[in-house]
Amino acid sequence: MPQSQARPLEGKVALITGAARRIGAELARTLHGAGLDLVLHYRSSGEEAAALAASLNATRPRSAITLGADLLETSRLERLAAEATAAFGRLDVLVNNASSFFPTPLGRIEEQEWEDLIGTNLKAPLFLSQAAAPALKAAGGLVINLVDIHGLRPLREYAVYSIAKAGLIALTRALARELAPEVRVNAVAPGPVMWPESLDPELQTQIVSRTLLKRAGSPLDVARAVLFFAQDAPYVTGQILAVDGGRSLGW
Repeated sequence: MPQSQARPLEGKVALITGAARRIGAELARTLHGAGLDLVLHYRSSGEEAAALAASLNATRPRSAITLGADLLETSRLERLAAEATAAFGRLDVLVNNASSFFPTPLGRIEEQEWEDLIGTNLKAPLFLSQAAAPALKAAGGLVINLVDIHGLRPLREYAVYSIAKAGLIALTRALARELAPEVRVNAVAPGPVMWPESLDPELQTQIVSRTLLKRAGSPLDVARAVLFFAQDAPYVTGQILAVDGGRSLGW
């Protein structure tokens, strides 16, 4: 089998936001293993991003770099896209993974919490996708957004987060229209995959009990779905893939 068929992503480049830790790091390892060169974005986890890049470069030299940026600084996003494109001379995949997540019970919601959750989960993906669009169009590329099943069914006491992810789902479909036919845009919607430290253990148990598979998933489950869109779905755009063990059917 020709090398291009065996490893169709080899020589292509992905920018992953929030790549230093948790699901983002697993996305990086999985996409790198499929042959992609990576630009690993981080905000405050510079040491972890550098360690991840070093491990990837040890496997394949000069295949990963890191770029730091606060995604809430909208004016910084054009430069982030430009630097990511310049790093390897092209940009084929943008993975909008970075996310903030914390409760906002109604009656105690502060404007700063709104700005953080909407800014990270919705505003930044819009403006970064816009900034990256010329390079992605030139490459015939792809945007993959990490959304959430609670963008479809809101999570109690997480109203603003749920609103932000609902907006990101709508943005995925809007960008699929706006960037076609050159760029595909899809989203992966994880369910109970990796618990944030702030999530109550009783709520965790309750959520898992409502999945059809009766277990939590793993970051690798999410990474495999992202890899599917990048590698095996050239005729798919504007779609939301739930990776939730059937949770979205078990309300």
